[in-house]
Amino acid sequence: MTTVLLIIHMMIAAALVGVVLLQRSEGGALGIGGGGGFMTGRGAANFLTRVTASLAAAFFATSLLLTVIASRSMAPGSIFDRPAGTPSAPSAPASEPTQPSAPPAGRGGILDQLQPSAPTAPSVPQSK
Repeated sequence: MTTVLLIIHMMIAAALVGVVLLQRSEGGALGIGGGGGFMTGRGAANFLTRVTASLAAAFFATSLLLTVIASRSMAPGSIFDRPAGTPSAPSAPASEPTQPSAPPAGRGGILDQLQPSAPTAPSVPQSK
């Protein structure tokens, strides 16, 4: 369904560009239909205006339909719909001595190669 609607949308866009370029140019714009020849006169201008308006309405409608179809296929993204975070590991009982666990292995970068040092007390100069 989406593919068919997208193809129709692209065809409408191409037709809209073509119809806009066929309209009579006023003041040196990009229109090809500035001179005489194909579709001249007031009746043709009214026809091209109506075709442009109908193609623009169809382009707008297909854009809205494609947006609605795309939004229905996506999962809801609200953070309120997710369950609250739970602790990853249960805490150890107080009677057992706890040992510091090793940090998780990284990807082998330079920061992973540095050895963690024991925290030292800051040195304070002695005043005499």
